[in-house]
Amino acid sequence: MTQDGGTTDRSDAGTTDRSDAGGDETLSEAFWSVARQLRHTSQETLAPWDITPAQLRALRVLMRRGTMRLSELSDHLGIAARSATEVVDALEARRLVQRRPDPADRRATLVALTEHAATVLDAIRAARGTEAERAFGRLSPADRTHLARILRQLRD
Repeated sequence: MTQDGGTTDRSDAGTTDRSDAGGDETLSEAFWSVARQLRHTSQETLAPWDITPAQLRALRVLMRRGTMRLSELSDHLGIAARSATEVVDALEARRLVQRRPDPADRRATLVALTEHAATVLDAIRAARGTEAERAFGRLSPADRTHLARILRQLRD
């Protein structure tokens, strides 16, 4: 019970008071709503290349870190080896990665980006830049700076 006779909803403990969040929506509800919108938009953006967000993550790891064993890719992605194999299978079918034997260990397989992957990644980067501008274009430059700082703080 509050001082004015109202009740406090304890199910929202740790989130912004409903009245501070623009009516009936809590901070966490607003955050997850925006996250769903961004995820949906991201999937739409990737659709022309028939690439999933998980596949894009794998391509980005390979772009940043270079050729690596399938087991290393699995570790970098934080997924099971079998799941990494499925991701690489799909990317290989699209000619975005290639497998080859590891000369240091014949039992291991290396995964490398193809030249085609670099072209696709450039196109996706441009499309996602446009997507980001639409999503965040309504914010002032100062608000974008604050949001980026807050998101980095939450991520780390």
